Amino acid sequence: MHLKSYLSAVLYGLPALAQPSTAPADSSAVDAFKVYTIKAENITAKFIPYGARLTSVLVPDRNGREQDVALGYDDPEDYVKDTNGDHTYFGAVVGRYANRIKNGTFTIGDTEYEVPKNENDGLDTLHGGNVGYDERNWTVTAQSESSVTFTLLDQGFQDFPGDVITHAVYSVDTAVTPDNPNGLPQLTTKLISVALTESTPIMLSNHIYWNLNGFKEKNVLKDTFLQMPLSTRLVATDGILIPNGTLLGVDSYDGAADFTTGKLVGQDVEKAVGLCGTDCTGYDNCWIVDRPPQQVGPASLVPVLFMNSSTTGISLEVATNQQAVQIYACVGQKGNIPIKPSQAKRNKEEGIDGATAVNKFGCVVIEPEGWIDGINNPEWGQLSDQIYSPAGAPAINWATYKFGVV
Repeated sequence: MHLKSYLSAVLYGLPALAQPSTAPADSSAVDAFKVYTIKAENITAKFIPYGARLTSVLVPDRNGREQDVALGYDDPEDYVKDTNGDHTYFGAVVGRYANRIKNGTFTIGDTEYEVPKNENDGLDTLHGGNVGYDERNWTVTAQSESSVTFTLLDQGFQDFPGDVITHAVYSVDTAVTPDNPNGLPQLTTKLISVALTESTPIMLSNHIYWNLNGFKEKNVLKDTFLQMPLSTRLVATDGILIPNGTLLGVDSYDGAADFTTGKLVGQDVEKAVGLCGTDCTGYDNCWIVDRPPQQVGPASLVPVLFMNSSTTGISLEVATNQQAVQIYACVGQKGNIPIKPSQAKRNKEEGIDGATAVNKFGCVVIEPEGWIDGINNPEWGQLSDQIYSPAGAPAINWATYKFGVV
């Protein structure tokens, strides 16, 4: 199909929606806070168009009780309050370039570009600039009982070069496959981006905050096991989490960064002094995925992370086609954001006096993505996975989140 016809057919009315949520709504705009629910056996996920955002994931614990293991808000409009306050990026798609860009600048060919610097008093760009994809009202372009697709036409947002169209496809299933032989409940995310007019950086990610103990504990340090078997290296950063051009082995920080064989999140956290930046102890880092030689193709998924809670028994396996995964152990949470009333109600009904707010170390964010700031470190050899052109292939961030019990 011709590109112009494709855009007309799939994205009718989209430009009116490619605005920040704070812009006045007009008659052509869909409801950015309408909840879209998709279901399969033993899994229910909910989304809103604001940020193409996941707001809830319900799966059974070891006793068969349904638990919501994703952070967020029960009231969809609270996400705008969050953006204007703490700006947590709960459950959103972040882009056009996830994570940080040093000095808010990058070069493609002979041209240097500058995008808004929205972090650290203007020293870097975080998650796409002043108004990232998380603040855009995406259009719902497809929906079924078990899937929903959001679409965004980025017409040079935030001074990034050229136009980009992205489809965020979410689905749930329990199909028995070679990768899921037991038919466990699974959430699949696909972020498919096409550069339409110019060569441009594209690195999107889903920014989902997880708590597998359902806030039945004050934090995740002593009950949540984390393993990243393919990650023996991580990107070294300076004190404001900007890559400094070097890589570290996970034996650094006296082994605090080593999750290859798995351990509790809190086992070595006291050794992680400075690992998440100046005056910070904990984890906010980009671990590299060293994929097996037989699984290096861009279309291949490989399991990169395993996590489970001893409190609920809920387990999570993440597989992705990405080259890295950012882990943020919620070191910046201050206990000022209440947990969802629905989560609190569930715990009260179970007679559990758990957390009432999102405390420090109260969650784990998993962001499958490329090597952070790879566009400013060409020596890493990552440009082919981060710079896209109209003549080339689309950028595809593909991940699965498979739930079980232990």
